[in-house]
Amino acid sequence: MGRVEGKVVLVTGGARGQGRRHAVRLAEEGADIILFDICQNIEHNDYPLATEDDLQEACREVEKAGHRVTSAAVDVRDRPALEAALAAAVAEMGKLDVVVANAGICPLGADQPIGAFANAFDVDFVGVVNTVHSSLQYLSAGASIVTVGSVAGLLAEKAPGGAMGPQGTGGAGYNLAKQFIDRYTMAVAAQLAPHSIRANVIHPTNVNTDMLHNEAMYKMFRPDLEHPSLDDAILTFPMMQGMPIPYVEPDDISHAVCYLASDESRYVTGVQFKVDAGASLKF
Repeated sequence: MGRVEGKVVLVTGGARGQGRRHAVRLAEEGADIILFDICQNIEHNDYPLATEDDLQEACREVEKAGHRVTSAAVDVRDRPALEAALAAAVAEMGKLDVVVANAGICPLGADQPIGAFANAFDVDFVGVVNTVHSSLQYLSAGASIVTVGSVAGLLAEKAPGGAMGPQGTGGAGYNLAKQFIDRYTMAVAAQLAPHSIRANVIHPTNVNTDMLHNEAMYKMFRPDLEHPSLDDAILTFPMMQGMPIPYVEPDDISHAVCYLASDESRYVTGVQFKVDAGASLKF
């Protein structure tokens, strides 16, 4: 316990899923938390996104860990709104030590309009850039930036459509965004290293969250079925990983986030941290 004691951490997409778990884990390890989430649905993304009730529940979970939390409903695509919300949060918390750029969507489907590509790319990549760039003025030596990519996005470059079924326009936007996050984080790490600020990217495989558990995602893994269920998809989920598992848990990613946020990794920067159960080895 206490691995990030005294730090203030921003987590985007923090109302549920991976983001909430990261926030709670970091609070359990001693951090005060700034939680941002859009708290509304986004066009072309078929599964429902987090609500304001989800964000408040996430805040209560952080408070149960005994640490301060402040939150805002903010769209990471909106740089001015993000900057304003972050300025208010930092004024309240007093500083900012760690940025976890986690917010993301994955709109899938074969018949989506081009807007699905734009929305996926804008949330998943532009949102990361907005989050990091809005935070830079508050960061000093010893700070840490953690971005969240995707092993599936990286693998799409090597085997388009090979590892999974058809992903559609939104899936293409998601994959491109995750590839750009990887390159962007490496470039940012090089620029910030002389200032003793670190930047690393985590690439998860399938994670047991709402992004995975929806019919459009099941259909990607079971294109042979018109309306596949979890029972259908879970038979093919393991094809992504080298290890014989369908997915990892949010906690598995939170372990990596906590390490990269802590001073245990004080000399670790420019790392592509894959929590993928061997997926990148398999393809």
